[in-house]
Amino acid sequence: MTTLKQNITVQTTIDAPVEKVWKKWTTPSDIMEWNNASDDWHTPHVENNMQVGEKFLARMEAKDGSFGFDFEGTYEVIIPNKKIIYVLADGRRVDITFESKGLQTLVTETFDAEDENTLELQRTGWQAILDNFKKHTEK
Repeated sequence: MTTLKQNITVQTTIDAPVEKVWKKWTTPSDIMEWNNASDDWHTPHVENNMQVGEKFLARMEAKDGSFGFDFEGTYEVIIPNKKIIYVLADGRRVDITFESKGLQTLVTETFDAEDENTLELQRTGWQAILDNFKKHTEK
């Protein structure tokens, strides 16, 4: 019996042109600023080799030091200012599109759900990080 992976989609519209959005999404120093779902977490270390077949790593930690993990994967598709597809270390796939709407950009992330947390918890967490990205990019 095969279990079909369930996909979750989150999205936001950012008041910035796609070139700025892409730069903020892919630059390690920017990623360290926005890559957290709540104020009690942070991303103290990022490595990002933006080439197909290469890896990225974002170390995510609770600020009190109680928990942390490496969010990492390998790029499969990179179309600058349009699309990124990567596979996480656990085999789940993530598709991100950047749709230019003039001075705004629609960012959509669709990812394979994991089995440990509820779909709603996963959706809420990924949306919170995306909302944080929007805030960082628009400031």
